[in-house]
Amino acid sequence: MIAGVLNPVAFARQRFRSWWQARLPLSDTTTLTQRNVYILPTRPGLMLVATLLVLLVASINYQLNLGYLLTFLLAGCAVVGMHVCHATLRGLTMNLAPPEPVFAGQNAPLRIVLTNDRKATRYGIGLAVLDETHEDHWSWTDVPGLGTATVSVAFQPTRRGLHRIPPLTAETRFPLGTFRVWTVWRPAAQVLVYPQPERMPPPLPEGEPRSGTVGTARVALAGEFDGVRAYRRGDPMKLVVWKKAAKSDELVSRDAQQAQRRELWLDFSRAGPLDADGRVARLAAWVLQAEKLGLDYGLRLPGQQIQPDTGEAHKRRCLEALALC
Repeated sequence: MIAGVLNPVAFARQRFRSWWQARLPLSDTTTLTQRNVYILPTRPGLMLVATLLVLLVASINYQLNLGYLLTFLLAGCAVVGMHVCHATLRGLTMNLAPPEPVFAGQNAPLRIVLTNDRKATRYGIGLAVLDETHEDHWSWTDVPGLGTATVSVAFQPTRRGLHRIPPLTAETRFPLGTFRVWTVWRPAAQVLVYPQPERMPPPLPEGEPRSGTVGTARVALAGEFDGVRAYRRGDPMKLVVWKKAAKSDELVSRDAQQAQRRELWLDFSRAGPLDADGRVARLAAWVLQAEKLGLDYGLRLPGQQIQPDTGEAHKRRCLEALALC
């Protein structure tokens, strides 16, 4: 409301833009037709119209045949340019590839495949994300005849969770720059945003004794297992403690027998005296740290528990749970 009082024109434009974009259908694939492609003259185009009017008036007053010829020649070029500009986007098909999950604060890249079903090349097509700040960053490409081209744009989600992709726009001013032809497209896909990991997290928590065992191995303050031994030929690479090996220039492996006596649990209720988002950020950092060390780890969240495991699929499952909790 305060923004509407300070700048009513921008406020009204933003409200109209939101209302209009909300009426567009959601789809990951769209084909541009006359119903969803718009055209308006650009500022150079308006200057060209003013110039043509001056030339026409001067030619009439002074009966200049060459003036008539120049005026109608330029007007004809502008009309042809208008049709070519509109046809550059009309008939183009845009398809959004499924977006990959990202961490909060990082750019979420979007890959759009442009398909040209005609023989002529389509020149000078730009795509951008329509964000609320109007700071559109364009990516430009040419689409070959009967071919495809891939364009990448990005936006930056700030909070974890499942986010709908903001509207995209495609535009061209080819060939003369006197007309702007554009469209607005609302993809249906959503992007999963993991929580931003804590920058300087504390060491991993101590492992909990497995039921029925009394172990001595634990996760030390540096985030490494105490139960290590010299590397033996044939040891799996995931058992090698690379951080300790980098310090001592000797390969060491985790003692699987000792490690089996305890299991590492990343517990929301034991993540420290932080608020909910702070605990989630710490757990995300611990997940990455445990995965980097090749440890088996489980995750406990309010109302949800993921059993200890390791690997890329387990890491993604834990980060997804943290993103949506």
